[in-house]
Amino acid sequence: MANNWQFSGSDEGKAASEASLSTYTSKLFALCNPQGKPILPPRGETAETSHTAERAVVKAVLFGTGNAYAPSSQYWPSRGQNVIYISDYLNKDLPKKLSGDDVFMTVGCKQAIELAVDTLAKPNANILLPKPGYPSNLIRSIFKHLEVRNYEFRYEKNNEINLDSVRAAVDENTFAIFIINPHNPNGNTYSEAHLKQLAVLAQELGIMVVTDEVFRWSVFGSNPFVPMGKFSSIVPVVTLGSISKGWSVPGWRTGWIALHDLDGVFKSKNVLTSIKQFLDLNSKPPTVIQAAIPTILEKTDKEFLHRRQIFLKDKTDRAYYKLMSIPSLTCYMKPEACTFFWTELHLSCFVDIEDDEDFCEKLATEENLVLLPGIAFTLKNWVRHSIDMDTPTLEDAFDRLKSFCDRHSVLGETPLKDVNGVNKRV
Repeated sequence: MANNWQFSGSDEGKAASEASLSTYTSKLFALCNPQGKPILPPRGETAETSHTAERAVVKAVLFGTGNAYAPSSQYWPSRGQNVIYISDYLNKDLPKKLSGDDVFMTVGCKQAIELAVDTLAKPNANILLPKPGYPSNLIRSIFKHLEVRNYEFRYEKNNEINLDSVRAAVDENTFAIFIINPHNPNGNTYSEAHLKQLAVLAQELGIMVVTDEVFRWSVFGSNPFVPMGKFSSIVPVVTLGSISKGWSVPGWRTGWIALHDLDGVFKSKNVLTSIKQFLDLNSKPPTVIQAAIPTILEKTDKEFLHRRQIFLKDKTDRAYYKLMSIPSLTCYMKPEACTFFWTELHLSCFVDIEDDEDFCEKLATEENLVLLPGIAFTLKNWVRHSIDMDTPTLEDAFDRLKSFCDRHSVLGETPLKDVNGVNKRV
């Protein structure tokens, strides 16, 4: 006789999970042939990090400074020097200074996003997200049953935010606009003048600005990075950050959230208390990494960050040149930051490609090359390319991409040939 078990799994996270990058990535890598040509981008590999960061973590392990439980967010004296160093580091670019009370450690930038959404949302609220944009914002919003509204970009103006689309999307239930600066996947950095325009508009609309600045150390173009917190005298700003991209250590899972208050509004609106409560109910970043943060931020050689920027600029130049020979893909702006290219697919150029997902699935199957479909970033029929790899690997990746596009092109259909174990035109 079967037992009538009084439990079952919840599908609460189903819709959010389906929108996650890991879902798309896992599906595409599973289509690759491990017995074929090397799978690109190489999985599990990352750029070398700073020796200063490595030594700081080793020291924390050897001296036991990260062995205790993570400190409570409610009790300021126990939070240590790490938040002071983060606030001091961010203050270098800010006219209105942060204190240690304004900064909280998080498990990477992803938890900072979760924190921002969870603590700021209210019944019937809606949120403005970029289209395209990094999906973690969307995922958490779906999970919290928030209404998501999108704003767009002006590609003819270096991917500036279309402020008219922001104004049109806002109503009395909108509480925040999320921006990504530098932007992933567009690859642009917002100018100071544009950020000020956004601050003035947000003030007029009565919404705060939440800014994801995790790629701030990966700027290599002529347009310098400007923090949104610079305009906190105009509008309340929440800054999300992490060491993952600047130091190439996403696995260290250490980030922060900084509150740039305006006339005490975060305190009067209970935002500060909500954040502390959220953090006391959730995991803290690894204490070993927290203990290393002061050394990482204060003593990392500027030359390390500069070398990384030179590396990315070189790969951007090479990738952009390679893309010029693939007419079915268009990159409207050469990236000036981040580690990706964002290109539009011209479906009319192909004989048998239905959309961006079909393109990426066939590419993975035939060429062992993984590009992410634009729908993962809320914009169909675009694709995101990684360029964070050594030169021979990068050139191999774009050669495979060109070969694939040529095979599936309207022009010059060619005889069938075995490609990576799949019978396709070449």
